[in-house]
Amino acid sequence: MGKGDRRTKRGKTYRGTHGKTRPANLKRAIAAKAAQAAKK
Repeated sequence: MGKGDRRTKRGKTYRGTHGKTRPANLKRAIAAKAAQAAKK
């Protein structure tokens, strides 16, 4: 769990990539999470 780990936020920052751990658009990610919670 560090710079080399693709699954952690630090690893994503180091690589310059985005994904589930470090979403490119934070507002969109929060909205998607809220929509999924409302679905349940």
